[in-house]
Amino acid sequence: MTTPVDPVALTADLVRCPSVTPTEGGALVLLETLLSGAGFDCTRVDRGGVGNLYARWGRKGANRTFGFNGHTDVVPVGDEAAWTVDPFGAEIRDGFLWGRGSTDMKSGVAAFAAAAVDFVRETPPDGAVVLAITGDEEGDALDGTTALLDWMADNGERMTHCLVGEPTSPNRMGEAMKIGRRGSLSAWFTFTGVQGHSAYLHRAKNPCPAMAKLMDRLSSHELDRGTDHFDASTLSVVTMDTGNPATNVIPATCRATVNIRFNDTHTGADLIDWMQAEADRVAEETGIGIAMTAKNSGESFVTPPGELSDLIGHAVTAELGTQPELSTSGGTSDARFVKDHCPVVEFGLVGKTMHQVDEKVPVEDIHTLKRIYARILTDYFA
Repeated sequence: MTTPVDPVALTADLVRCPSVTPTEGGALVLLETLLSGAGFDCTRVDRGGVGNLYARWGRKGANRTFGFNGHTDVVPVGDEAAWTVDPFGAEIRDGFLWGRGSTDMKSGVAAFAAAAVDFVRETPPDGAVVLAITGDEEGDALDGTTALLDWMADNGERMTHCLVGEPTSPNRMGEAMKIGRRGSLSAWFTFTGVQGHSAYLHRAKNPCPAMAKLMDRLSSHELDRGTDHFDASTLSVVTMDTGNPATNVIPATCRATVNIRFNDTHTGADLIDWMQAEADRVAEETGIGIAMTAKNSGESFVTPPGELSDLIGHAVTAELGTQPELSTSGGTSDARFVKDHCPVVEFGLVGKTMHQVDEKVPVEDIHTLKRIYARILTDYFA
């Protein structure tokens, strides 16, 4: 009889791989060895200096294919001296596994890889199981999951449904799953006037009041009041800067940046057009030149409650006795790319310590997550 894959040991092995974006660090090599040994067809889909792994068990083009998506890259450790453990040591202490990426999200990847390997060995399904694992989620995400999805489209590979294993619960295991995410975009404004002496206003053209006026208009505007699945959209002014240390000089230029997290009331293009129109109005009112650039990191989306969320909810309830709420909170994730390929829902661990110094995950939660993922596979192919 084959020994089940220990998700805690696998998490520890992954944490010991220093895979700070975009460095692969050995994590994908480790997973490819495990999965290929269990009969998965593995393909490295590297692009733009980023490592990605596609692994499929079962027939290509199967009628029913369940997919898992996750990432092995991690954010930098920050001030290493502030850590009480080796960030890549994977120390187990006080019931926790410690280390960078232990929560976000090497434990999630370990749990679904372990569940998938055990499942196909014990009860080979009538269908296929896919693991799409990237090394570019914490960075710009230009060559990670998008590269995998592009490769899948070019090679006739497809998932029927997908679960992204990101941490989803605020406080306790099984508290929430994410059926959607808000959109995110940022805009950068440069205000250009004429430099001069602060005692001689008529010889200068001060861009600072124009910056203050535009930022006030944008931040005080009510974007919406929320929708059925989303809270109200928000706009945050994240920086306003002149770079001017002098008190007797009116600067020639100043800059400001805003970030918007938006729901399904809006599209990124609509919000960019609105900000541009407001900038044009302030420019006309003040005579200050205002240039804007914007980057849309992802549109809002929602997977309507139904087959996939019911499947995950049933498995969580069976293992934990709790029904996870359907959430769209938080930032962005690679689910924003997967949603164009197939229905997608996120479910994983508690995310309290992700990206923090002394990141850690309860050892028991890793075992629980593997059991939940295993039940999802069993129920899906039943």
